Amino acid sequence: MKKEWYVVNTVSGYEYKVKEKLEMRINSMDLQENIFRVIVPEQKEIEYKNGVKKEKIKKMFPGYVLVEMIMSDEAWYIVRNTQGVTGFIGSSGKGAKPIPLLPQEVDRILNSMGMSRVDISKDLTEGRKVKIISGPFKDMMAKIDSVDLKEQKLTVLVDLFGQETSVEVDMQEVEIM
Repeated sequence: MKKEWYVVNTVSGYEYKVKEKLEMRINSMDLQENIFRVIVPEQKEIEYKNGVKKEKIKKMFPGYVLVEMIMSDEAWYIVRNTQGVTGFIGSSGKGAKPIPLLPQEVDRILNSMGMSRVDISKDLTEGRKVKIISGPFKDMMAKIDSVDLKEQKLTVLVDLFGQETSVEVDMQEVEIM
């Protein structure tokens, strides 16, 4: 089982309360190994009122929260039964587990917020195995050789024709294995 992103439906206007309650439950029930990040997708909007420029933070998807988690029975139950949560998106109900977001969808949402799907400090370490999810080396397995945080690039070793070859990819082009 691997960590993936899921969309949780909340009571409208309770997104931040759900985030807070879920984070409290994660800590109190020691679920940091199953539930990693809870995010309310938001973006800055510039508004002009009476000729005055104002920046406002607006929710991108009112009534929804993103949760990065490993879909275990326990984690699913904890999220599902958090006060203010009405369910997961991509689940048929009746106890069925939801379908995770595609990495490209998560990248698009998180990039617009200035964030990354990959938790750089924990996930991107030399020697770690990754799967390339886009570009000319799509669906190939690789091993991280070096990390360039400034440029948001990775140098990975890919097996081409029985020989390890060094390839540079964007951090958003990989999935941690």
